[in-house]
This record gives sequence, structure tokens and C-alpha cells, in this order.
Amino acid sequence: MIKNKIRTLNQLVSIVNKLKKQNKKIVTTNGVFDIIHPGHVKYLEEAKRLGDVLIVGVNTDKSVKLNKGYKRPINNEKSRLAVLAALESVDYVFLFNEKDPRNWLGRIKPDVHVKAGDYKLSQIIERGVVEKNNGKIVLIPKVEGYSTTDLIKKIVKSYKDSKLQ
Repeated sequence: MIKNKIRTLNQLVSIVNKLKKQNKKIVTTNGVFDIIHPGHVKYLEEAKRLGDVLIVGVNTDKSVKLNKGYKRPINNEKSRLAVLAALESVDYVFLFNEKDPRNWLGRIKPDVHVKAGDYKLSQIIERGVVEKNNGKIVLIPKVEGYSTTDLIKKIVKSYKDSKLQ
């Protein structure tokens, strides 16, 4: 089942075209999803409620390093894809290597593209490509208390405090 959810962008373009002919509402989101936590799970469940099919674009390890620095990601791209594909709310996942999602959004042409509520609409660089293709951007409020970066800091501090390095 998990393997059926992991696709290439080219495969997804074909799948999406068929789904749209069936009047299915396509929702997309993207991110690193490095260490999956309850905030991610809730976010993806909320995204799924906005349509029929949820597609998650996942940054490759190379693009994560461009966006977040050389120490990230913690989990490699294959691991991150597998964990996301295991979630019930996620219908498809794929890797993208660009710094931002505009290229693939122009090919998938989602009905809805979701971003976390810690962004402002004016900050969302993919807004133009989504709206040009008759889609809309939806902001989902961030679940307070959950952050991959904060989780990494907590782990590092815990190991430093216990001298288990």
C-alpha cells in the first residue's frame, strides 16, 4: 500500500489528469517533514479535509540543505517519503529537487494548495502559479507546541545534559 502512494511527478501528472476527469478535488502541500510530529499529522488531516485527494511534495535531501542548511535533513528522503505514505490522510507523495514548489504546482494544477498558518498570504511565492491555474491557497493554523527545529534542539540539549554524546 505504501509503495502505491510513492510516485514520481510525471506519474502524478497523469494520475491527476484522470482524477480531475472524475471531478475529484486535488489538494497539495509541500515541505521537508523531517521528523514527523503531531503538528504535521493534524496539518495533513486538515489539508485532506479540503478535497478528495491529498498530494504531498517532499523536498529532496539536496533541496533541504539549500533551504535549511547542511545539517538537515535528519532523516533521508526515502525515510521521509515512507513515513508520510503511511499516514491515512496522505494519498500520494513525491520528491522534488527544486528550492521551491512552483514548477511542479504548474504541472499538477491543484484545486487547493495548503500552507501552514505561520505564513502570510503575501509571503507565499507559489500563490501566483496556483491562482493562474484556477486554484486557491488555504492557510491552516499551525499547531502550537510542535516544531521539528525545537524537537531537534530538545534532543541535542538532552544529550548534552546527560553527557551521552
